[in-house]
Amino acid sequence: MNEELLDGILTNYQNSFIDKVYAEENDEHDLLMDVFNLSPDLKRENRQYWGRELGMCWQLLVTEICKMNCDDFEPALKFGKDEPCDLVVGRYAIDTKYRMGSGDSGTLKKFKRYGVQLKKQGYTPILLILRADNLKSAIQACQKGGWQLHIGDDSLSFLQELTGFDLRNFLERKVGAYPVNR
Repeated sequence: MNEELLDGILTNYQNSFIDKVYAEENDEHDLLMDVFNLSPDLKRENRQYWGRELGMCWQLLVTEICKMNCDDFEPALKFGKDEPCDLVVGRYAIDTKYRMGSGDSGTLKKFKRYGVQLKKQGYTPILLILRADNLKSAIQACQKGGWQLHIGDDSLSFLQELTGFDLRNFLERKVGAYPVNR
């Protein structure tokens, strides 16, 4: 496995985080936050920014690992303008989420619709969610849509079973290696 590609992803995000100027209470942290030495206090200063950026980092790491290790990897599916998942491995249509925090009805309907569409196409919809502190209504909406959910440590275990790559071990070895604060 070529870990330099994964290191490149983490370095790019480290630089992006360092360059960011920052403008509710949750003291939860996760392994990806630990890689960047990102405290819950700093993350709270701009929750939307950190959630979006850590989510994209999570997506890129998962996608790259699957691309490097799975012969049946395919990029994201498109249903018209919609992209119901981030990648496909075999019959798994995989979408990655850092955290499920949106409870707005449009978002919840979209998750249900995408799950149903993917199942009709013969896929097993899989959601890999890194964080465990998710909004219950969002999780329930995904389950109603037929998504198979892997949350927290289970998402890392599923990824390891699928790819043979231990992302948990990789990230544990990188804890503090890409600090946001200089």
